[in-house]
Amino acid sequence: MDGDSPARAAPLQTQWPAPLTPREWDRRFPGILDGLALIAGGANVILQLSCLPVGRGVLESRVESGNIFRHPFKRFRTTVTYLAVALLGSTAEKLAYRQAVNRQHAQVHSTAESPVAYRAFDPNLQLWVAACIYWGFVDAHEKLQGPMTREQAEAFYRLAEPIGTTLQVRPGMWPADLDAFRRYWEEGLRTLEMDEPVRRYLTDIADRRFLPPALGGGRGRFMTTGFLPPALRELMRFPWGPSQQQGFERRLAGLARLNRRLPRFIRQLPFTLAIWDLRRRMRKGLPLV
Repeated sequence: MDGDSPARAAPLQTQWPAPLTPREWDRRFPGILDGLALIAGGANVILQLSCLPVGRGVLESRVESGNIFRHPFKRFRTTVTYLAVALLGSTAEKLAYRQAVNRQHAQVHSTAESPVAYRAFDPNLQLWVAACIYWGFVDAHEKLQGPMTREQAEAFYRLAEPIGTTLQVRPGMWPADLDAFRRYWEEGLRTLEMDEPVRRYLTDIADRRFLPPALGGGRGRFMTTGFLPPALRELMRFPWGPSQQQGFERRLAGLARLNRRLPRFIRQLPFTLAIWDLRRRMRKGLPLV
């Protein structure tokens, strides 16, 4: 994930095809934008930050407003808004959000005291983060809705590319097809590492210690661990066995049954509300991040 790519020097993407509407997403990939999938968010953050330069970048970040332990609800809003912009946003909205995120990312870079070198504008690091997000969408969909057909999987893979190219991932860096992505993903998982400060930070995220106790603070490790790939459970030192897996699957099956009874606009509300709020902020000249 840290190797050089010929596409690194390519210009950033500045035009995207018209996005699918929420209704079209649900028709082509039923449930793919359901807010229920956000329960896997903690696991996805662990995946992203298990790339050590990404983990140290977040841990050492000087962007106080993006600190999940100080501003958890703002952090949630900006994250969901980015996902909504990538999948639902127009070209103008993607460019506006890129500009807003770039102002924050400009402050995220290693110093002489950092144990590893990093910078938030590194397209290879952003490619790993985008790959984690794409993988998370597919994994949560499979666990909650069942697997996609090969045709659906290939179509969603192509449509998911803006998850990376909305920021610094250049055209051509996104693996060419599902097989290429699988090779990239498996190699990435083999090279993940974390130091103890990052592990402690991620353990607190798994335990939702950024929330007050009344909202689940101090709880949540079970569900987070269930969504982690086995290699990441080992890296995090989270024990997991057949009984935990069975309990996790039962809980997910119950949530999925309840979720399927909801109308589409309720299921998709976190994403549609986020894109509505972005458009409101753009109209009023309010900060986007």
